[in-house]
Amino acid sequence: VQLQASGGGLVQAGESVRLSCAASGTIYSLNVMGWFRQAPGKEREFVAAIRWRDAKTWYADSVKGRFVISRDAAKNTVYLRSDSLKAEDTAVYSCALTSSADGRYNQREYDYWSQGTQVTVSS
Repeated sequence: VQLQASGGGLVQAGESVRLSCAASGTIYSLNVMGWFRQAPGKEREFVAAIRWRDAKTWYADSVKGRFVISRDAAKNTVYLRSDSLKAEDTAVYSCALTSSADGRYNQREYDYWSQGTQVTVSS
């Protein structure tokens, strides 16, 4: 499986951005797709995840209520809609795929990764 992330850019605080992650290859029903981010000088952290079978979602507390993860099974694509962006959301965002729903919060459980896409929020 290959993952291609896109959609980052420079936005003002309070604005929105939508990231896309297109997958080539087979995504199985029990697979989970996740978004992670890494800010300068910080470790990579979990942002959100979605289970392919039923679109069940999970979010980090820091983005709950502002970010929405969704998927389009026909296009093999996962999206991350990020609203009310803050300066602290500035990071390189990457999507990833795991077969372990139990390990959805742990980046070590993910087997496939996209390249990162930069989101910069200017205040």
